[in-house]
Amino acid sequence: MFNLENFDLRLDTEFIGRNFIYSVEVESTNSVLLDKANKFNIDGTVLLAEKQSKGRGRKERIWYSAKEQNLTFSILLTNKKLLSKNLNLLNFAASLSVALSIEKLYQLKSELKWPNDVLINSKKICGILLESTSQGNKIDRLVIGIGLNVNQSLFQGNFNAEPTSIKIETEGININREILLAELLNTFEGVIEKIPVSPDSILKDWKERCSLMGEKISITDNNSIKYGIFEDIDNDGYLLLRIKDKIERIHFGDVSTF
Repeated sequence: MFNLENFDLRLDTEFIGRNFIYSVEVESTNSVLLDKANKFNIDGTVLLAEKQSKGRGRKERIWYSAKEQNLTFSILLTNKKLLSKNLNLLNFAASLSVALSIEKLYQLKSELKWPNDVLINSKKICGILLESTSQGNKIDRLVIGIGLNVNQSLFQGNFNAEPTSIKIETEGININREILLAELLNTFEGVIEKIPVSPDSILKDWKERCSLMGEKISITDNNSIKYGIFEDIDNDGYLLLRIKDKIERIHFGDVSTF
């Protein structure tokens, strides 16, 4: 069981997680916070669920998570000034915050994989999904869903990327989820505060942890596969793929080496 008191003692934020909702089970934390009918409107609201019956990742892929072992949660953002900025930066801010927290607490070297995965030893430890609703032509609420494998030791099924957890990578240490979540939210608030004043620093820190840059990669988007060199990430967060003597800007896709 998640200890709310221990978590609250370690949370050191102005608004992220100050409105905190704990649930034993929901269909999807993203769906709950996105639905205005549920009346969760406070900027920075965090919903943590021990189980998601319809948890999902990118492209509606199902996300499986052992109950009371991991951290599956969503963060609601409604600040219009922040939502008017480049949303890819919020995606990078989330994955970077996960990496920074893991590095600080457990001295594990993380890798960041475009567009939204966190890896350790080339195995997936965290996935992130951004979803939003709009009013007119402006986004009025954005939800960042994060699924982080913490204490799960066994993973059953077929996966696009081999999964791992912090417990596995620390050779069996039982991880305190309350400390980890508080550290992650503290870090995330600090990172997104840089978006209006120093967005380049977020991209720089993210790219330093992206080991695939400069490598030969394939990018799969539905039935289309492109091959080339991972040249860079541009200022808008899109992948620049070098195909022979041309640079192509990639908005979506699954990246693999070959």
